Parts: sequence; C-alpha cells; structure tokens
Amino acid sequence: MQPQDPVALTHSHLEQLQQLLRENHLPWQDCEQQLAHFYGYFENQQLLAAGGLEPAGDSALLRSVVVDAASRSQGQGRLMVDFLIQRARDSGINEVYLLSETAVDYFAAIGFTVATRASLPEAIRQTRQFQSLCPDDATCMRLKL
Repeated sequence: MQPQDPVALTHSHLEQLQQLLRENHLPWQDCEQQLAHFYGYFENQQLLAAGGLEPAGDSALLRSVVVDAASRSQGQGRLMVDFLIQRARDSGINEVYLLSETAVDYFAAIGFTVATRASLPEAIRQTRQFQSLCPDDATCMRLKL
C-alpha cells in the first residue's frame, strides 16, 4: 500500500535518493541543491520511487523519475509523473520539459512530444541537468499544460 501523494524528500533522504539514481544511471550530482523539488514513495522507510520538478521561469524540468528495480510495474512511476505534472499545473507552470536517454516512448505515451534543444526556453537550457549532467544526445521532450 502506498500513500495518495509522495512525500517531500528531506536531507535525511538524500543518501537513499542519490543511491537510487546512481543505480539507475540517472543524474544525481546536484540532488543536494535540488532536494526541495524531489518527492518519493517509501515502504518501511525505504525509498522505492522518486522524482523531481525543478522550476525554471514559467516552465519546469521533470527530473529523474526513478523506481527501484524490485518495485517496478506497480504503477509508482506513473503515479509520480502524474503527481509532478499536477504540482506544475497547481503552480501555474505552462510547460514541463524533460531530457531522456531511455524513456522516450514511455513519456510519449503520457503526452510529451519531442522538442529540439534550440526550442527550449532559456531558463530550461540554463539548468545544470541540461548544461552538464545529461549527455548532448539525450532526447528533449515537452508537455504543454
């Protein structure tokens, strides 16, 4: 059983978040600075799924949605994405962007479309994830809200 909404992560969760992201080959290097924007699902104090929504002007960057390998196919990833998109809407965000190397089809099924790097807002291009943490060949995607 999982909560309706994920829990806002705190400094006490940082090590678990970084480990989960590293194990899944996702950017983890700036998690401490971005921790206020991350949420997670827990079971017995073990982080099972996490994701972040980094504000950038009137847009936001969907960050590192990840589910522990043993907990996959139970819907937690989709619940996390839906939660973060709703948070964006509630915050007045117009568009959500992401960078992906492996989950393009997954996010396309949710409604994200491929976008060129040049078409992304400057605030998104200035994020650390865009500038240095994700490789240049990662696919950029956009969801208009």
